[in-house]
Amino acid sequence: MPRPGAQEPGMTTPTDRLATDMPPCTQVQANGIPVAVYEQHFADPQRLRVLFLHGFPELAYSWRHQLRALAALGYGVAAPDLRGYGRTGPHGELEDYRMAQLARDVTGVLDAFGVQRAVLVGHDFGGALAWTLARDHADRVLGIVSLNTPYTRRTETDLVETMRRTRGPDHYMVRFQVPGEAERLLGADVRATFEGLMRRPGLSQQDFAQLPAALRALPPELFGHEPRLQGEPFLAPDELEVYVRAYERTGFTGPLNWYRNLHRNWLDTAGTPDHVAVPALMVSAADDHFLPPATTRGMEAIVPDLERALVPDCGHWTQQERPEAVNRLLHEWIARRFGPARTG
Repeated sequence: MPRPGAQEPGMTTPTDRLATDMPPCTQVQANGIPVAVYEQHFADPQRLRVLFLHGFPELAYSWRHQLRALAALGYGVAAPDLRGYGRTGPHGELEDYRMAQLARDVTGVLDAFGVQRAVLVGHDFGGALAWTLARDHADRVLGIVSLNTPYTRRTETDLVETMRRTRGPDHYMVRFQVPGEAERLLGADVRATFEGLMRRPGLSQQDFAQLPAALRALPPELFGHEPRLQGEPFLAPDELEVYVRAYERTGFTGPLNWYRNLHRNWLDTAGTPDHVAVPALMVSAADDHFLPPATTRGMEAIVPDLERALVPDCGHWTQQERPEAVNRLLHEWIARRFGPARTG
């Protein structure tokens, strides 16, 4: 019997899957750090460029289906492992993971490829980063597609305090603030963490709302260990291995530092206008328990050029759970709003 975590016979290695599923990886200097970017034709000025920003706890690899599909349609595409993740890895101190600094990482990637403006596609925390860029660096953003992540006005308190007050001290965002605790919970068995997280929803949004508040807070020790929350896994074993090996190497501190700057981000945005003027597509997933569609209500007031789409029977990991639907939405919207993928 193979040891736990051993390679199954016939299974490809994570390196094989990256080479098969992803464009080549290029390391560029961006905002003073080396950033790993998977890209195809991203520097070609005759192509419409699309930049993909992943969420937590993911990698550029989460965009493998979209990179392949849009490149085949003629777009120039790129997806970085963002600061703290994957082949980019951790860099700097805790405050270097503030949203303003992460946005400069992205504009640095655009600079490295000679791209003035691109369509940004973000998911989860990558969606929050894309909205920040659309607001604060609109001259670099042709348009934005956000998967699951709403854009909201600045609130009276930061998001951590809001969750502490409304969801309680066990909410995952609150627990993630404690140095070392989340690393211990998520990193004790990296494989079990990702086997639990990377699943289609086991409950509809309506059924999830009926669970006890302690479960709806999604404390991190429940990730993968609460039968009522589990659905079917959507990653093949060798796809799962890409995540497991990456996080066994880097750990979770870099990615968690994004959460540990939520208060700093709130302070940084005092007095910043809420308005986002670039064209935007908000894609919600019907059964996302982390970012339910209801969180997007009222966005038109601050994003006037907003269109919406809903992916049914889909949980939080939208571009991996329903890649064909996402690819279709992306191509149809980008082509309609910005023209052909390639000129000349």
